[in-house]
Amino acid sequence: MSNKEIVLAVKDLDITFKTAAGKVHAIRGVNFTVHKGETVAIVGESGSGKSVTMKAAMGILDKNAVINHGSIEFTYTDSDNKTQTVDILSKDTKWIRKNINGKQVAMVFQDPMTSLDPTMQIGRQIMEGMIWHYGTKKEEAYKRAVELLKEVGIENPEERMKNYPHQLSGGMRQRVVIAIALACDPKLIICDEPTTALDVTIQAKILELISKIQRERGISVIYITHDLGVVAKVADYVNVMYAGKIIECGLINEIFYEPKHPYTWGLLLAMPDLETDDDRLYSIPGSPPNLLHEKKGDAFAPRNRFALVLDDKKEPPMMKVTETHYAATWLLDKRAPKVEMPERLVKRIGRMRKGAEKYAG
Repeated sequence: MSNKEIVLAVKDLDITFKTAAGKVHAIRGVNFTVHKGETVAIVGESGSGKSVTMKAAMGILDKNAVINHGSIEFTYTDSDNKTQTVDILSKDTKWIRKNINGKQVAMVFQDPMTSLDPTMQIGRQIMEGMIWHYGTKKEEAYKRAVELLKEVGIENPEERMKNYPHQLSGGMRQRVVIAIALACDPKLIICDEPTTALDVTIQAKILELISKIQRERGISVIYITHDLGVVAKVADYVNVMYAGKIIECGLINEIFYEPKHPYTWGLLLAMPDLETDDDRLYSIPGSPPNLLHEKKGDAFAPRNRFALVLDDKKEPPMMKVTETHYAATWLLDKRAPKVEMPERLVKRIGRMRKGAEKYAG
């Protein structure tokens, strides 16, 4: 897909959680790559495995997680200026904390209040990573923290350095979290629903801010989200997840304008649309599967009105649509009956195309 260097390569990742009720097969053979400077979105309903996948990449999985197989290869430049590729899954927690977390890969969480220390001034929280990872002197770390607050659009940064998290608004707290994420100049930032807790106008500003910083620094960004509206604004490449698997992936225009999987159709139809005549918001029928009880065949089949008899017997493989676009649905098999996407979605995609052309023009 890209000639740029690969920063992160997740290969055949498979994870089970041991619970009191039994084993939950949460991640079932996930594959994707992130290139330098690229924005990749991982989309899906709650419980589809988005956050678990990225927690594995950060080495912060819960203790009851069992990695059955797979690798997460991260490529970075070490302190001797040498390019290294490591399998995060083969390293212990101590090594990951020292060499990767915050320093090479940073994470922006959904609710800034849970990732900021309420008892510590925000200035100290921004400085902490620089001092710990690089042994930066306090005066220098202070100056850099002030610069970072300016960079993320916080006014009166010197004053704000003394504030505690509860003294800032939600939007400002999220900007502080982004400043902390940028403090050690990481190669990759993982944004886990970074705008969910914010109102719409602040959401747009935060997304613009992340995109601006990404362009200026040439870093890679992974967005974890259920909101395709966010994806439309920021992503280059999209991975759609369902029941612990990626079931469709492609360039942003391929996923938005030429989706092939009925689940992706459902996600696109569920997006709020101001220009439609329908007075009801679409929702995908049924509920996501309980991964304690694995279903034979395609996990989406019980919710899929286009499901074939084969879907209950055999899981569909990823089928190639273009060089960059793949989908795991038997509807793409040559032997399958011809199924067109719903008329309602065809109209919506038409409106989306017109809107994009107007915006671009």
